Amino acid sequence: MARRKGLHFYQKEKKINSALLTDIFEMMIGTFVVIFLAVAITYFVGMRTSVIGDSMEPALYNGQEILINRFLYRLSSPKRGDVVVFLPNGNQNTHYYVKRIIGLPGETVQIINGKVYIDGELLEEDESFDKIADPGIAGNEIALGNDEYFVLGDNRNSSEDSRSGNIGAISRSTMIGKAWFRLKCEDSEMGYIR
Repeated sequence: MARRKGLHFYQKEKKINSALLTDIFEMMIGTFVVIFLAVAITYFVGMRTSVIGDSMEPALYNGQEILINRFLYRLSSPKRGDVVVFLPNGNQNTHYYVKRIIGLPGETVQIINGKVYIDGELLEEDESFDKIADPGIAGNEIALGNDEYFVLGDNRNSSEDSRSGNIGAISRSTMIGKAWFRLKCEDSEMGYIR
C-alpha cells in the first residue's frame, strides 16, 4: 500500500483512563470524609457562641463569636486562668456567661482592698486588671466546695460574676466548656484565647 504524502488528520478513539477515574473517586471520597469529620468534631467537641456584654474586655468584646471546646474538661480539670463558658446555676433559660477561673475547688477566695486573695495569699495577676471597686459577696471569705470554681470577668468593674449573689461559685456541671478560639470582629483579631 502506498503511503500518502501531506498532512494526516485522524482521531484516536478516546478511552477513559481507569487510573484517572480512581484518582477522581479517591479525591471525592477524601473530600467527603474531611467534611464529615469537620462537622462531627464541631458538633461533638466544639460549639460556637457569642460574647454578651463588655465583662471580658479587652480579651473578648461584646458580640464577638468564640468557639468552645466541650471535650477538654472530660479529660482534664479546669485550671486557674482558663476562660470558661457556663450557664449560671445551670439555668437553661439564660445566655451563656464567659468568665475567667480565679479560684479552684477546695480553696478560699476573698477580695480585700480591690485585690483577690486565695487561701489568704494575694493572687498574682496581670496588672491590666482594674482594682475591684465592689467585692460583692467575696468581701467575706468564700470556701469553694469539691467541684466549685470562683470566676471573674476581665473587666472587673463591669462584670456579673461569682461576686454576685445570684451567680456565686459555679459548679463544674454547669460549665459548657473552655473558650478556645476567638473569631475576628471589628476590635479584635482571630486567635486562641489566653
